[in-house]
Amino acid sequence: MKLVSYDRGTGWKPGLLHGDQVFDLNAALWAAGRRTSSDLPSVRAFLQEHGGQLPEIAAAVGPVLDSGALEPVAACDSVKLGPPVTDPAKVLCVGLNYSDHVGETGRAMPAHPDLFAKFASSLIGPYDAVDRSDVTDNLDFEGELAVVIGRECARVDESEALSYVAGLSVLNDVTARDLQYRGTQWLAGKAVDRATPFGPAIVTLDEIGDPQELDIETFVNGTRVQGSNTRHMIFSVARIISYISQFLTLGPGDVIATGTPEGIGAKRNPPLWLRPGDKVEVVLEKVGTLRNEIH
Repeated sequence: MKLVSYDRGTGWKPGLLHGDQVFDLNAALWAAGRRTSSDLPSVRAFLQEHGGQLPEIAAAVGPVLDSGALEPVAACDSVKLGPPVTDPAKVLCVGLNYSDHVGETGRAMPAHPDLFAKFASSLIGPYDAVDRSDVTDNLDFEGELAVVIGRECARVDESEALSYVAGLSVLNDVTARDLQYRGTQWLAGKAVDRATPFGPAIVTLDEIGDPQELDIETFVNGTRVQGSNTRHMIFSVARIISYISQFLTLGPGDVIATGTPEGIGAKRNPPLWLRPGDKVEVVLEKVGTLRNEIH
């Protein structure tokens, strides 16, 4: 199952991506006999109500979509997609989570996940423009696997952590390096308004398999600038969730970006900064692709 947020001019609505078609999530739930009350306003609201029954929901909705009995909203390329969770309560990020990236930064290998945060106002859709040349001259790319939490998660063991995951998505942790390094804290460079592409969908784990066996690549103007596999993470998805949950309760729709591999623009000689007109793609195997132009 692939959850999306879409807009046809009346605001964000929860949807399902099936093939190259977007379906209204509420209509699919009604058709599958899974709704008995009013429509759900968002993907986050859907997860708050159904995040613990995603396999059952997928099993009920899948045949409805396959049958052709439900009309799609639109083809994927003719409707606006936003961040799959448009209103997350938390956007948490892990820094330095690939050993090769730690090496290129010259930092010591972390003993625990190194955490920072963004805000919902940082997020944009999977195909939106990144229009931040007004605030930085040092705009950088960081392709990442993003985890979306499906149900409340507190003090969970690593062995159980994946059962709290709604699914995976793709995130580009676009960073204003000049703002990031003005002080000792990273917030200014990491939480810039409308600078973090996220999407296109939340893909449930039954369609993915092992989250630690996924190729991830970043391209700038068609040139591959990052390439790795999630098996090279220092801290696995399960370890990250378990670690965070020991001191911070995670809720449905919370987003965790799990770090980027080597190849960032800041550590190249000369540095490779993103400029207006550049086209950036982040590709995560079995999950999806972000395509964003720099304005």
